[in-house]
Order: sequence, then structure tokens, then C-alpha cells
Amino acid sequence: MAGKARYYLTTPIYYVNDVPHIGHAYTTLACDVLARFKRLDGYEVKFLTGTDEHGQKVEKSAAVAGVTPQAFADRVSQNFRDLPALLNFTNDDFIRTTEPRHRAACQALWQVLVDKGHVYLGSYSGWYAVRDEAYYGEDELRDGPGGKKIAPTGAECEWVEEPSYFFRLSAFQQPLLEFYENNPGFVLPLGKRNEVVAFVKSGLRDLSISRTTFDWGIRVPGAEKHIMYVWLDALTNYLTAVGYPETGLGTPYAEFWPADLHMVGKDILRFHAIYWPAFLMAAELELPRRVFAHGWWTVEGQKMSKSLGNVIAPEAVVAKYGLDATRYFLMREVPFGNDGDFSQRAILNRINGDLANDYGNLVQRVLSMIAKNCGGVVPHPGPFNAADQKLLDAAHALLETARKELDGQAFHRMLDAVWGVVGAANRYVDEQGPWTLKKTDPPRMATVLYVLAETIRHLGILTQPVMPDASARILDQLVVPEDARAFTHLGPDHALTPGVKLPAPKGVFPRHIEEPKA
Repeated sequence: MAGKARYYLTTPIYYVNDVPHIGHAYTTLACDVLARFKRLDGYEVKFLTGTDEHGQKVEKSAAVAGVTPQAFADRVSQNFRDLPALLNFTNDDFIRTTEPRHRAACQALWQVLVDKGHVYLGSYSGWYAVRDEAYYGEDELRDGPGGKKIAPTGAECEWVEEPSYFFRLSAFQQPLLEFYENNPGFVLPLGKRNEVVAFVKSGLRDLSISRTTFDWGIRVPGAEKHIMYVWLDALTNYLTAVGYPETGLGTPYAEFWPADLHMVGKDILRFHAIYWPAFLMAAELELPRRVFAHGWWTVEGQKMSKSLGNVIAPEAVVAKYGLDATRYFLMREVPFGNDGDFSQRAILNRINGDLANDYGNLVQRVLSMIAKNCGGVVPHPGPFNAADQKLLDAAHALLETARKELDGQAFHRMLDAVWGVVGAANRYVDEQGPWTLKKTDPPRMATVLYVLAETIRHLGILTQPVMPDASARILDQLVVPEDARAFTHLGPDHALTPGVKLPAPKGVFPRHIEEPKA
């Protein structure tokens, strides 16, 4: 790994109280696309996902299911461990908070916080939402049916009174505000950053970080009746995965920490953008470089919910529309960071429009013309004219644009740029008319088809992070060796070699015809 730039990115760890839905897949997919992109761009990547398996909610769910919390966590965690194979994710590690390595990291971090004077024993009385595993102030609640108190998330709250250890969160109000000011890209998108800053400016109270009224969790060192607050436990996973508390030279921690990106849903931003950096400041550890909060998906204009029966299972979408088409739709349809709607009309428009009509048709007709008119080999080009060079320059410029957009987590804009070149290539085909040139100027036809094949090579390499299987099939048809598909092979220095025999072309992006309902 010597000499390679490193990149560490994480999904949130998913809570094992339910089966994975399209929202979980979306978060991990975004990280997978970025991890693949960085690897192709020469980085040594650590991509982490996993499951959060402790807390009162898991204990209650296990009791309802009539099994132990560990058996319940084992069963539900498996659903999330199956996701990478289903969606072709390339995570390097999968962490479970019930693992011994995680218990050791949590207890070590706790002891550091105690030793540095940031933890004290008191008693907690206030409102707690088991569903959110979160504390809420009276001013954040509304009255619900039957006199119940309801959190801003819609979760029911219960009044809790118990002995508790507290973290001196209030002491970090000013340090956090200074950090946000000095690191404007720490929380993105900008609107979410503004929400975080406003919340911290409104005042921070010390945070209860232990519970005594249930047992399922990591024990507090030296106070065995106390269980660590599930969010202190959960957030520490990002350190566990790089070997904390081992931090010396040559350790994974020294190589990969601080994390470059924590990708989270907007509902858990407060924990990642306020509590987590405060814990790290208190422990005198480096803070992550960015927390990005993405939006939520609705389904046909409605919020996903069990009661409506519209929760989308990732395996159902993949079975119906195909893996790469699903990955492309999720990354292209919505400006990343905004909420989006998952509708049949929208995904069909992307599959049949962007993929089949635009990209797929470009690849198919160019390769078919080469097969038919150039003896099935990479054409021998003549000198490039201004139109040829303009298209090639656009293809060569894509990498820098893609880097810029993905460094800001703008997946949709990266794909907009790629499809800009797809569109330019389709227009070039129509303007140059290689079918006419076959009769009037065969050498010029060969040059046009070469320029198009070389443009498709660039598109195939750059779409690998989003559509790995489809991109591989395109590059296979151009006989691009597997060891020549990294970004270092983009540009004119690694252009297609004329005369190389190509296989018979095959369509890559079939149209999706929706079966009529009975």
C-alpha cells in the first residue's frame, strides 16, 4: 500500500429491527459507486458497512419474537450481510456491534473519555424514544393520542428516570461551532449544514450516555449495571474497523483515520455531525473529513410504510428491472442529497430512454457498423478533423469532471456529464453519416467509427462504478484488457489499437416492456 493515496468511507450501520429496504440499498450503493471510482482512480480504499445490534429496541423486538437478543441480531443481521451479493457492493469490511473487537474499542474509548474528565455520574429524567434510540427535550415534543408524547420523527416517547453517566456535551458547543466555521465542507449538503449549526447555536445539554433499565448492550467499564448508550456504541464502529485502540505507526488506524466520508440518511445527521465530533474532540482524536446526509425515497408519491404496504425490497427491484439498471436509476434520478420518488414511470424512462435508446443504441449501432463494414476489427483511422477532435476532447475531459462531482457527492451531476458525451456521440453519428461515407469515402468512414469506438471505450471505463457488469460487457466487446480499465488508461496514450479483432456485437441495455395488468 506504500505510496498510494487512501480513502476511507462508511455507510451508517443499519439497525437490526427490520429487513433492508431500498433506502438502505441507496446509502450503500452511493458508497459503493464512490469506492469503485476511487479504486479505479488509484486509491487504496476502505469501504465499511455493517449492523447496529444493541439497544432497547432490539431487546424488545427479540422478546416479541420469543428469542434471545443475540439470536434475533444474528438472524436480522444476515439480511444486511446478503445485500452486497445482491447489489454487487464491494465493501471491504462488514462490522457487527456484537463482535468482540467492537466491544473492546467502545470500552477503550469510554475509558479515554473518563480519564480526560468528560464523563460524570448523575441521574437522567426525561423523554426517550425507543424507536429512535434518542433523547428529546420537552420543547421538541408534541401531544399525541391518549396523552402520549411524540418526537419530531413521529416516534412515541416514554418518560425515563434512572442513574446515568453523562458526557459533557455542553462544553463542546463553541469548539463545534468553530470547527464548522473552519471546515465549511464538513457537513453537506449546505442546507443540512445550516440545520446542524442552528441546532448547536441553540444550546447543547450534557448527554446521557448510559442506561440501567435494560441489559442488551456493551457494559460500562467498572460499572457493570450500566449499558452504554446505543449511539455512543454505534458511532464507535468507525474506529473499531480501523483497529482502535491500536493507533501506532503502521496500524490500519494510522493509515486510514480520519474517515474521508460518513454517508448517512438525514434522519441520523444530528448523531454524526454533533455527538460524534464532540466525542472525538473529547478523546483528542481527529474528526472525519465529511458527513453527507442524503434524502429519503417516497414510492409513487407516498412515504414508504408497512401500513401502506409500499416498502420496496431491493431484491424485488433487481429481479424486475435488472441490477445495473437499478443502480443507474438510483444514482441518476434524484439530485443526491434531495428527497426522491421511486415510480415505475421514472425507472422505465431511465431504462428505455437513457440506457436503451441513448447509451445502448450508441454502442450497438457503432459496433454493428464496425462488424459489417470494417471486417469486425478496430478501424484504421486517418487524420482527425475538428469534429472528431471535439468529440474525443469531450471524452478525454470527462475524468476531471467526474472527479470534481464525486468529490462533492454529486452522483447525478457526474452521470449528467457522462450522458452529455453520450448525446454528443449520437449527434456525431447522425452528422457524419458513416452509412453514407461507406459508399462515398470509406477511409473517412473508418475514421468516424474509430472515433466513436474510442469514445465508447471512455464511456465504458467511466461508467464502471455505477454499472460494473454492463460496462464490463461493453469493454469486452472492444477487447479492452481487464488490466487496462483503470482511469490511468483513459486518454489518447492508451487508445484502441487498429486491427484488433472484435467479437460479434451483442446488445447491453435491453428495453423493458411492462406487462399489462390482468
